[in-house]
Parts: sequence; C-alpha cells; structure tokens
Amino acid sequence: MSGRVAWITGGGSGVGAAAAVRLAAGGWTVAVSGRRADHLSAAVHRVTSAGGHAVAYPLDVTDGAAIDAVVDGIEADVGPITTFVASAGLNTKRRFWPDLDRQALDDIIRVNLTSVAQCTAAVLPAMLRRGFGQIIVVSSRAARLPSPGAGVAYRMSKIGLRELVLDLNDRHHGDGIRATNLMPGDIATDFLDQRPDVPDTSAQAQMLTAEDVAEAIAFAAAVPRHVRIDELAISPSSAP
Repeated sequence: MSGRVAWITGGGSGVGAAAAVRLAAGGWTVAVSGRRADHLSAAVHRVTSAGGHAVAYPLDVTDGAAIDAVVDGIEADVGPITTFVASAGLNTKRRFWPDLDRQALDDIIRVNLTSVAQCTAAVLPAMLRRGFGQIIVVSSRAARLPSPGAGVAYRMSKIGLRELVLDLNDRHHGDGIRATNLMPGDIATDFLDQRPDVPDTSAQAQMLTAEDVAEAIAFAAAVPRHVRIDELAISPSSAP
C-alpha cells in the first residue's frame, strides 16, 4: 500500500469523510477537499486520531482553476494522486418538473457531473504518464434504476456519470487506468436534508450508512491491478 494517495472531493462530511477514514486505515494517505473548512478540519482530525495521514485542501469543485491548483498542491505536498474519489454532491428540494428550481438544475449538473469531469481531466494526464490510476465515482442507483424521488437534475447528472466512467474505461483500459461507477441506494447522511420531505429516524435506520459506502470504495480501490470494477451497486438488505 506504500505510496498510495487518495484525493477525495466532498471529503468534509458524509460518504467523503467516511471514505477518508476507511482508506487511511487501509494505508492510503488522503487529501480531502470541500467548501467548508471546518468540516475538512474535522475529517482530518478523524483520520489522524485513528493514526492515519490526511491533509485538507479547501475547494469549490465548480472552479476549474482552483481544481488545477489543488491537484498541483497535493502532488507537490503529499505525492502522486493514485486514486481519485468523486464524492461531492448536490440536490434541491424543488427538484420536480412542476416546481423545478431552474438555477439549481444548472448547479446540480455542474457539481454532480461537470466537476467530476473537470477533476478527472486534471488528474488523468499524470496518471497516464505513470501508467496507473483509479477513478471512483460515487453515483447513485438513480443511474440505473427508476428513482422518481431523485429529481430531474440529479437523475440526469448520475446517468451522465455512468457514461463518464464507461468512456474512461473504453478509452484508457490499456493505459493502466481503472474507473468504477459506485451506485449506492439511500444513505443516511445529512444529504437527506436536501429532500422535500426528510425521512424520519425509523426510515433512516433502514438505509445504508456512510461507512457502508466507504467500505465499498475501499474494496474497489484495493483490488489487484489486473482487476477493474466497472460498476458496483449496493443497497440496504431491506430495499426492494
């Protein structure tokens, strides 16, 4: 595991923070990015308290120039990025056609899809030069299955992520690049606060946890180099 560096966007909370803790426990040095500096500091503290190594790089993933600066900073300060985990996400309460928040539609596509492409484009050239790199995209079951509660923009963005991963693997499978589309079902994190109706405690108890998804990320990241996990769908056992 020596020399493995994971960059995690959306790393200050939820799945991103849980992935940082789990990957650090498995031997990765982790660089966490997000907009909220206090959340990033808390995530770094969780990692270091458990004996791991983490560094925070504040970032708005919709800022292309800032993405390049963060990638350069990580590679200079920590080492070559071997694994990129895209975990930043956005949705809106006004997510359905009759009352659609049209500005939020653009924002959701920008955060959930375009920023992942921008971050991938930033890390990929160095990965190609080294002949190895992993892209793990935290998507959603909405990319493959009917998910009427997800909303218009969210479903569009997650379907787009599936195509992004397919294109990466089609074009660069012979260059040492491996991309995984991770599609979890409902997860009990503060992301649920963005729903029009927030599930109650009993409903959330039936969902996946952030740690469940982090375990799937670690699994995808740790398989041998001759193995590629194109898609990985996980759901709570109580899900239909």
